Amino acid sequence: MKLSTIAIDTVSFVIPAMNEEATLETLYQGIASQMKALGHDFEVIFIDDGSTDRTWSVMEELALRHRGLVRAYRFRRNMGKADALSLGYERASGEVIFTMDADLQDDPQEIPRFLAKIQEGYGIVTGYKKKRYDPWHKVLPSRVFNAVLSKLVGVDLHDHNCGFKAYRREVAKQLPMYGEMHRMVPSLASFEGYETAELVVQHHPRQFGQSKYGVKRILCGIFDMTTVSFLKTYRNRPMHFFGRIALLGGVAAATLLTLAAVCALLGHSTSLFLAVTGMLAAMTALLSVGMGLQLEHGVYKNMKEYHAVPVAENTDAKVFSPRILQEEASLIA
Repeated sequence: MKLSTIAIDTVSFVIPAMNEEATLETLYQGIASQMKALGHDFEVIFIDDGSTDRTWSVMEELALRHRGLVRAYRFRRNMGKADALSLGYERASGEVIFTMDADLQDDPQEIPRFLAKIQEGYGIVTGYKKKRYDPWHKVLPSRVFNAVLSKLVGVDLHDHNCGFKAYRREVAKQLPMYGEMHRMVPSLASFEGYETAELVVQHHPRQFGQSKYGVKRILCGIFDMTTVSFLKTYRNRPMHFFGRIALLGGVAAATLLTLAAVCALLGHSTSLFLAVTGMLAAMTALLSVGMGLQLEHGVYKNMKEYHAVPVAENTDAKVFSPRILQEEASLIA
């Protein structure tokens, strides 16, 4: 559902970087120029994700030169983009939080369009690099990934993984960031009832450094799609998934063990094979039940300690305001 408009005092920019020493100054100046034109306060949060060049030194220089506007954090080693974003979300104070890649392929001039879309009631606004300046071996898998993911989770986007995004603060701080799940943000947000808007954005060719894209990312994407597909349906009722596996395993075990007993009585040599296969099916069923119960206990414990449902708005401030309560009391009197 759409959300109400918000008062935007401060806008935060979370920018992970690895070996991007040549781009950070230009990126900051582009962001600062746009924010000054819009009249919003802003902060830029850089995260050095295990760089081996002068990236951290450049971040330190920017933080010293632009006190109060730039903050920088450095990981002891490369932790991955999800951890970098998680840290940035935790430290961000703006009502709207942007994420941008540090390689200058995202254009800060698009920022006003993102903010306008946020005010239309969307929880997330994500870019769509319709015309990409990337090699085919990066573009083709990305298109396949996005098409399959859109079908699986029901969030129809051309570019789920675009690094150029804007979030309402409550969305960014609510979503779990671990592993490679930063690529699944629109999907995870949809589970909580937030809508995502997509904007066609300008995509610039990379001028400095090298792309960190590799085959490993494709494999991780497949695994993450499987995870998100599972979470969509079974995140609060895992026993429904594992129970089905257990039921199939139990039926298979009963059938195979019955056949094994019949074959043994008739003297067939296949009885041992059927018996072993039946026992394996029975073990699969028992393990599935055990795993389902364990996960159900985890869900129950989590809900008991932190039971959050996606309430978008409420009327408590209006219904229970001191003025209204006083008026009601006078009417009763």
